[in-house]
Amino acid sequence: MSRRAVVIGAGLAGMLAAAALSAVADEVVVLDRDDLPEGPEHRKGLPQGRHAHLLMAGGLAPMEELVPGVSMRKHLLAAGAHEIPLGSGMVALTPEGWFRRWRHPGPRMLTCTRALLDWAVRGAVLDSTGVVIRKARVLELTGSRERVTGVRLSTAAGEEDLAADFVVDASGRGSRIVTWLAALGVDDVREKTVDAGLVNATRLYRTPEGAGRFPLTMVQADPYQGRPGRSGMVLPIEGDRWMVSLAGTRGGGEPPSDPDAFLRYTLDLPDPIVGRLISGAEPLTDVHVSRSTSNHRRYLEKVRSWPDGLVVLGDALATFNPAYGQGMSVAALGARELDRELRGSGLGEPGLARRVQRRVARPVESAWTMAVSQDVWYPGTRGGSPGVADRLVTAYTRRMIRTATGSYTAASALWDVMSMTTGPTRLLRPSTVLATLSGPPLPAAVGAPLTEEERAVLRRLDVTER
Repeated sequence: MSRRAVVIGAGLAGMLAAAALSAVADEVVVLDRDDLPEGPEHRKGLPQGRHAHLLMAGGLAPMEELVPGVSMRKHLLAAGAHEIPLGSGMVALTPEGWFRRWRHPGPRMLTCTRALLDWAVRGAVLDSTGVVIRKARVLELTGSRERVTGVRLSTAAGEEDLAADFVVDASGRGSRIVTWLAALGVDDVREKTVDAGLVNATRLYRTPEGAGRFPLTMVQADPYQGRPGRSGMVLPIEGDRWMVSLAGTRGGGEPPSDPDAFLRYTLDLPDPIVGRLISGAEPLTDVHVSRSTSNHRRYLEKVRSWPDGLVVLGDALATFNPAYGQGMSVAALGARELDRELRGSGLGEPGLARRVQRRVARPVESAWTMAVSQDVWYPGTRGGSPGVADRLVTAYTRRMIRTATGSYTAASALWDVMSMTTGPTRLLRPSTVLATLSGPPLPAAVGAPLTEEERAVLRRLDVTER
């Protein structure tokens, strides 16, 4: 008997889930309501698609496993993505000072537009599996509270029911999963939102001549001073371009859409390095602004009775403040959990979906803790405020970050957690705790840790003082 799996959503989470399902299902159908571009172009179904996306090492690793016969790292680099070593290829000002750059590269992340990444992943999955994509809008799930048996969908030809042995909802922030579950009789889904009111503003520039090897540059927001957060970054992307992404929280930190005000915002950050870099650069786009940035979580792993045949992944399960660069990695890690359970079970095995949903909650919990523990400190944050535990954790975390500005031991622990190669408990290993309590052995860096060659590039690009 033929076994069919249906995936709702053709974004990153959906295509990786489809790759996992292709190993055990006879037919995998991905449903998406958008017309998908044939090249690396933005589509409206991704509200954050025009802004900075960082694919951390912890997210790339499961992608390497999921797509049969394809090294996604090599595939993305060949498509134009850049590889950035956290330890040596990034210049970052934290609330506790400048990170040093070390001889050891540390974990690596990939930078490119989200459009390129989605297009490259979608193409790799379609080329290496039997997965097919249909344009359709899912109206509801079919089945009962005990088992999902398919979806009801709407197409240009009308409505139809599509039977499935397994359904994955990876339809993103706009998922209607809570409504769909309620219609089946599952009405005890707990949700939580923590919203710092973050606004993103992004503009693309042509990489100035001679600046192609300039490090990724970041001025991080400071959530601990009782003022709105303000941050900015310059990251290299495909096509010899820089993506300049600003972010600020409600109450006065929001970045503007006006091009002149955009530049002034960068120059008014705690260090003007972002503005100095782009002050003479050639802009290639308008400023794109987005406000879909809240942390929102659906605790589906805690539902009393979860229906067989249904798993929820990616942004349909949880969204995070995009400033922390976790969303894509969490989606990839969730797809790997699905893959591992599928390979040890059959699609129709009772309890499979619940086991997957509980396993997927682990990377979600790690990312949620890291994002929310900082966002609750911004003034005007809705849905959360720091409690006693938050204050203790924050005191330790701030001391550890301060230590990491001059300690390789602390810095490497922080890289591992930032890159999602390990969970937050990495920060509590004895060597990390000892380093944190001892403090940084090296003095604080005075100014951005640039090489002489990079300083010369910065001086040449900076037209703010001419």
